[in-house]
Amino acid sequence: MTDSAATTRSRPLIDPRKALSFAGALWFVSAAIGQLAFVIHIAAQYYVSTFRGDFERMDEGVIYGFISGDLLGNALFLSHVLLAFWITASGPLQFIPQVRNRFRTFHRWNGRFYLTVALLTSSGALILSYLRPHFGSLALLFVNTADGVLIIAFGCLALRAALKRRFDDHKRWALRLFIVVSGVWFFRLGYGFYFFITAGEMPGSHNLSGPADIAVASTWIVALAGLELYLSAQRRPSGALKMAAAAMTIAAAGAVLVSSYFAAHMFWLPTPAA
Repeated sequence: MTDSAATTRSRPLIDPRKALSFAGALWFVSAAIGQLAFVIHIAAQYYVSTFRGDFERMDEGVIYGFISGDLLGNALFLSHVLLAFWITASGPLQFIPQVRNRFRTFHRWNGRFYLTVALLTSSGALILSYLRPHFGSLALLFVNTADGVLIIAFGCLALRAALKRRFDDHKRWALRLFIVVSGVWFFRLGYGFYFFITAGEMPGSHNLSGPADIAVASTWIVALAGLELYLSAQRRPSGALKMAAAAMTIAAAGAVLVSSYFAAHMFWLPTPAA
């Protein structure tokens, strides 16, 4: 057996690094499609309602939306849902290589805008969570509080890494920030996935206090754990770990597409008038 033949035989059929990179790109495209549907929903429901002055319509599918006489709470709620459009629309643009490499000025300013809005919306959401009567279980409150706190923490760490020009660290913290900022979107995907696997059943109780409700609300935690496995596989030389992470990421991309489809039909598409 010649050396070249032995080298060819020992070389894997699939390059683990390329497989992992492809899987990451596939997940990102799936997430971008799902978030685009969410952005369209936000614009159609909240911006159109604001321009029309139809604030009652904003309460559809929302717990504790507008409450008569609650000026501060209503202001926080309105700013939260309106800013959600911009943060959801601008986030994916930060991770497109062609945008990041060719339009660096836009990348920097869009990143500053994204971080600013993330800090404002998460701070407002935390205040709103404790300002108004609590809905659901304490476990749900803990999950939502953890999401808000991590948005602030990851945002500060991403900014710190960028200022110190540690761009690899900055990218990792920015990815973590993207996951936790998308917590509400993942919440909707959790319901969509549950709807898919149960053939049309809705999870839990009406006051979001059941175990299934908590599991659905924790979807962003699962996504964050998956990201950590992906980042670990990127840094480690193990080809087996890279292939395992690639397979997981491809499966996650499929779950995102399926969940987005069902979430769109459950929450985002307009319902026929009665």
